[in-house]
Amino acid sequence: MHPHDAAPLDDTAPAAEAFLIGRLRAMSAREKLELVRKLNRGLIALSAAGIRSRHGSIDDRELSLRLAALRLPREVMIRVFDWDPEREGY
Repeated sequence: MHPHDAAPLDDTAPAAEAFLIGRLRAMSAREKLELVRKLNRGLIALSAAGIRSRHGSIDDRELSLRLAALRLPREVMIRVFDWDPEREGY
């Protein structure tokens, strides 16, 4: 497979996959960037909801630290934020 070829979607009908790939190829760079931005915001919202469900009522700072701990290496969290995700949890 060529590095730029998309891997097939195992649970998607071929016609739907072809439509999706065609639509993505037709998008402008600005549209693609906006799509990535929206997907990223959705991922952050889902992550925040998961954290709140596990840790109840936490303040915004703690939520931000726990969100950062999902993306940053433990060493960075400790050095920069004095927050050990292994001790505090994610």
